[in-house]
Amino acid sequence: LAVGVLVGMAVMLQYIVIIYPTYFAFPFYNERTLEYLDQAMASSSGTYFFIVIAVLTTVVLFVTGKPILRGAYVSARTRSPNMDLLVAIAAVSAYAYSTLAVIFVESPSIYYDVTVAIIVIVTVGNHYEDSIKKRATELLSDLTAVQVDSARRLVDEGDADGAETEEVAIDDLAPGDRLLVRAGERVPVDGEAVAGDAAVDESVVTGESMPVRKTPGDAVVGGSVVADGSLTVAVGPDATSSLDRVAELVWDLQSGNHGVQKLADRLATVFVPVVLAVALLSAGANLALGNGVTEAMLVGLTVLIVSCPCALGLATPLAVAAGIRDALERSIVIFDDTVFERIRGADTVVFDKTGTLTTGEMRLVATDVDDELLRLAAAVEERSAHPVGRAIAAARASDGALGDPGSASDSGAASPAVADGGEVASEEASGALAVTEFESHARGVSGVVDGVEVVVGHPDLFDERGWTVSDEIRETVAAARDVGRVPVAVGRDGAAEGVVVVGDELREGWEETVTALADEGVEVVVLTGDDERAATVFREHDAIDSVFAGVPPEGKAETVERLKARGRTVMVGDGTNDAPALAAADLGVALGGGTAMAADAADVAIVDDNLDSVATVFELSRAAGRRVKGNIGWAFCYNAVAIPLAVAGLLNPLFAALAMGASSLLVVTNSSRALLE
Repeated sequence: LAVGVLVGMAVMLQYIVIIYPTYFAFPFYNERTLEYLDQAMASSSGTYFFIVIAVLTTVVLFVTGKPILRGAYVSARTRSPNMDLLVAIAAVSAYAYSTLAVIFVESPSIYYDVTVAIIVIVTVGNHYEDSIKKRATELLSDLTAVQVDSARRLVDEGDADGAETEEVAIDDLAPGDRLLVRAGERVPVDGEAVAGDAAVDESVVTGESMPVRKTPGDAVVGGSVVADGSLTVAVGPDATSSLDRVAELVWDLQSGNHGVQKLADRLATVFVPVVLAVALLSAGANLALGNGVTEAMLVGLTVLIVSCPCALGLATPLAVAAGIRDALERSIVIFDDTVFERIRGADTVVFDKTGTLTTGEMRLVATDVDDELLRLAAAVEERSAHPVGRAIAAARASDGALGDPGSASDSGAASPAVADGGEVASEEASGALAVTEFESHARGVSGVVDGVEVVVGHPDLFDERGWTVSDEIRETVAAARDVGRVPVAVGRDGAAEGVVVVGDELREGWEETVTALADEGVEVVVLTGDDERAATVFREHDAIDSVFAGVPPEGKAETVERLKARGRTVMVGDGTNDAPALAAADLGVALGGGTAMAADAADVAIVDDNLDSVATVFELSRAAGRRVKGNIGWAFCYNAVAIPLAVAGLLNPLFAALAMGASSLLVVTNSSRALLE
């Protein structure tokens, strides 16, 4: 493009200063000057002048226009005419005519400016589209990059704290390598736990928030997080890096030529032979009427130039690029340009529950324990990395009261100062509680807080320790589970005294999103791996047509396949467990808070994790459709007017080129406007 603009400017300068004045008798050129220019053109120096312009135009045609010529050559070889072929025919025809005129005509009329204009205009349009895609690629790379790009490989195995390790890139891992993963770290790749005992947050796989206890022999999935403890993981047979996924996405994005652009190429299969036939018939008719060869060739050339579908070729990609641009401004990544076309005809939108309609984060929603016991429970849970424990610890208040669960995380209680090994280092912070003998169990935690033994967890943990659990507490636990909550019993000194209930918080704006889609006549479906109780709130909502609960990852894809038999289906999810369903759907939408695998399988990624953006994608799709239709409509109107004028000999190649440029400029200007005001 840089070569085309710079060299093209040199060509056009000669036209503006020397050639155009002889055509149009510029008012600021006097008769003597015009006469001098005519004589210069007819002299030998004029021939050299034309040769210089020819050389410069050759550079533009074969350097800047190389991708266009290559596309035209391939389309001709495969007998599949496309837009590149039409553009190449117009540019090469003007170039060939002008070159022959320089060689054989004493005082030629040359149209190298037409060649330069066509090549540069189309290249600028393509560059604009590519720049939009590049921005999407950069944002997409940020979205899909894993949070770790290296692993801690064991060199000399010992305990978790004393083992000798080395830091290696994920790409350098081999099957069978042993990796050490400590609390708070992400498992780099798929593998098997061979040592250690830890709670692992596998929401990357299951989409659910509850960690799973992993012991030697258990499979561990790359991307999951060790919540507490540590694990030694043997690398599985397919140790791959996320760079492979990013590279594939970038390739799909940069090389995509889909949807409405295919429509333009299909039109070209008919348009190319029609234009060639019209040009030949026009030239032949002029010869038959007794006109000269030069005049006949000019008419044919004008038809080819004026038929050059720059506007048609730019109409669809620039409108789609504008949609991609507007989406990026709203933190939405469109992976390919078929999205706008496909989503407009959606019949069903399927939402994953956890992490999509909910935040995927636990929070304290209810408690019947007294303030002091809640403070003791929170002090013990400060030591736990379990989501339930974090929710309880975050919800404590400095005065021991629960307060508003929605704002409990802003409480001001001091955290206990804990030294290595679980003992309290000091009590310098006012109100700090001393925690000793902390233990993390498969179904809860326990510890001694200021001399009081405290247990927080499932009633079974109390039973295992021989503590008393009343029937009322067991019934409260069962009732909370019936509505999809996570209840834990809390007790001290040998007896359970109450229940703390933790739940997954509903995402803000979820009702508005599903209602907006339902109002558009789209069927709304909810899928979840949780049991029926966790989906009660969605089943009772008027805008939701169906709820499928207890669905495993492979079952989600099967459910989507069945829904596709009824109509075009869109899947919205966030986790790796949603990836099969996202890929199976006619169109997949991944929330940015999800995993790289989900984004890989999807067609749209909402980077800022805003559920409202799902409805925005539909709005952008409709707006892009209107813009494409408007651009194509103008392009066809231009050709419908310009081609008959060229056939009638009422246009010369220069005016044809100007008309072509004006129509292209109109399309570019129209596409540069925001789709959503």
